[in-house]
Amino acid sequence: MNSTVIQNIEKIKDRIAALADDAETLGRLPDESVRLLKGTGLTRMLQPQEYGGGEAHPGDYLEAVMAAGALGCSATGWVGGVVGLHPWEIGVMDPQAQKEVWGKDPEAWVASPYVALGRAKPVDGGFLFSGHWTFSSGSDHAEWVHLGGLILDDNDQPIPGSDHHFLIPRGDFAIVEGSWNTVGLRGTGSNDIVVKDAFVPTHRALEYATVVDGTAAAKVGKGDNPLYAMPWFTLFGNAVSATVIGICEGALAATIDYQRDRANAFGTKVTQDSFTLPSIGEAASEIRASRLQVLDNVNRVYDVLEKGGEPSLSMRAQVRRDQIRASWRAVAAVDQLFARSGGNALRSDKPLQRLWRDSHAGLNHAVNTPGLAYQVSALALMGIGPEKGSLL
Repeated sequence: MNSTVIQNIEKIKDRIAALADDAETLGRLPDESVRLLKGTGLTRMLQPQEYGGGEAHPGDYLEAVMAAGALGCSATGWVGGVVGLHPWEIGVMDPQAQKEVWGKDPEAWVASPYVALGRAKPVDGGFLFSGHWTFSSGSDHAEWVHLGGLILDDNDQPIPGSDHHFLIPRGDFAIVEGSWNTVGLRGTGSNDIVVKDAFVPTHRALEYATVVDGTAAAKVGKGDNPLYAMPWFTLFGNAVSATVIGICEGALAATIDYQRDRANAFGTKVTQDSFTLPSIGEAASEIRASRLQVLDNVNRVYDVLEKGGEPSLSMRAQVRRDQIRASWRAVAAVDQLFARSGGNALRSDKPLQRLWRDSHAGLNHAVNTPGLAYQVSALALMGIGPEKGSLL
């Protein structure tokens, strides 16, 4: 399936790149981009086979995400990666919830975010759910959103550690118009989302801890399926990093196209510039190293699960470390490329400036925050910890 999806992505490359400016202007993906992206199969790679999905190897999925990120419209790759990840979690939910999402439309999109900003009041049969969330990528084209929240106690106070993900249909959430106005990833439509006293039946609420520890997958008979047994942050974090790396690969391709026939301000052709050429070679190697590190780590975790084992917390800590480092390494390489591209690269009609902005915007995602993950991985190397709940 992976080769077919990547071939499909390659077929739409020119048209998606041509729509990049429209995505920036609209602040969301154009409808045509969504149609083309759905046609590649990317957003259904992690969907259960019973609903026509691919149940693909996570490494294959990440390679496809990178290919989408490199299309020349970062927003398309970003939305494809994020929306394409959500079927994985829907796949470990109650079968009734899966049927509601995909029963009538197997291509239905689900947006997020999962941060626990909502509040859920228990009522008969479920919850009354309210909240306001930011950064809901692809929400303009989503039929559902999966939103994080805490459950309230009898005194209407949030219960610490009661994090759940609540699945909300289109009619029960509202997009805050004009809420997405940024310097990077403008075309992702990562809007604010508001929910007011929506009833969420119990089968559409999923305890976050059960996703992390794998019991959600086991409950629906998928505990032995290595895809659905993948650790949450291993899959989610690396999906974000794969998009960032794909954007950086797109920036490298744009740089090569731009520099091939360019002369600098002093008349020296770049192909004869002993300063610029090595920087391009070094940047290309750094971006490739980021790609290989992400894929190798995810493939190793999958191999452990496929053999019936469980990846250790130490292994997961190192995967998180490398996932973050891969993003930062690749973007640093794009900085090097951009700094050697001269003043004309700043012009708005040149794609490199947009890819440079978008790659940096990708670093601002919470899963790319370095400090704690690096600290935990260092302690793991010393044989100290890590503890469960260390964002692994």
